[in-house]
Amino acid sequence: MIFVKLNIMAEKPEDLNLPNAVISRLVKEALGDGVNISKEARSAISKAASVFVLYCTSCANNHALESKRKTLTGKDVMDALEEMEFPQFIEPLKKSLEAFRKDQKDKKEAAAKKRKTESLSEEFPDTKKQKTDENQDGGSDDNDAENNEGNEK
Repeated sequence: MIFVKLNIMAEKPEDLNLPNAVISRLVKEALGDGVNISKEARSAISKAASVFVLYCTSCANNHALESKRKTLTGKDVMDALEEMEFPQFIEPLKKSLEAFRKDQKDKKEAAAKKRKTESLSEEFPDTKKQKTDENQDGGSDDNDAENNEGNEK
């Protein structure tokens, strides 16, 4: 059995548990709507999930430290899952990370496009307003010239 020393920044062990609403939602998604879960079972799942997350984080941190880094990466987490003997989680995690990266890239591109559109609209104010103002002033200069010619005769 592997023991891990964790530097935990929590006053009480209960502070590390996942929220009950999250646990209930995960259980319902995994088991379906027809399943009820007792408070005791929800608490046990919450504690088990917290232990799993802390252990995985510790293993991933060890991988980062071995690579002389302080920042954990997705690869560190996948290596940790392999070390923890949970290889069945690696492929779903890879797919999830790819979807996350694509989503982040799409959001970044959309934000850049929006900024570009906004900066262009600031540089070139809408000309429709100018044309509308001209029409409200009584028409174009050509009509004024024709009207003046008729008055001169």
